[in-house]
Amino acid sequence: MARYTQPVCRLCRREGAKLYLKGDRCYSDKCAVDRKSYAPGQHGQSRKKFSEYGIQLREKQKARRIYGILERQFRNYFKKAERQKGITGENLLRMLERRLDNVVYRLGFAGSRIEARQLILHGHFQVNGH
Repeated sequence: MARYTQPVCRLCRREGAKLYLKGDRCYSDKCAVDRKSYAPGQHGQSRKKFSEYGIQLREKQKARRIYGILERQFRNYFKKAERQKGITGENLLRMLERRLDNVVYRLGFAGSRIEARQLILHGHFQVNGH
């Protein structure tokens, strides 16, 4: 199963908002967004105005990063959401919220979705006895 293994606080800084990827650390004063409120990289402090496409891309990337899935899987979820009846965006979020790692996180068994994935992979949670 592919996953993002680079620094996740960088992702929060890139989006300019707390994505709560690190669990309790995001609630403390040590959060990278609180310490450095600009984007990472050499030119992060000089932000320019985004185009309409840029705003839409940032929102898509933010959704991907919050749920911890890569582009191909996100695209497949979007295609399934398009085929369903109703509003595509709501269908997409409904499908993402039904994922097992997200359910474990929402129930409070894990501090972050990354921790929830680890607990699932280590066999602490089973679905229908498997």
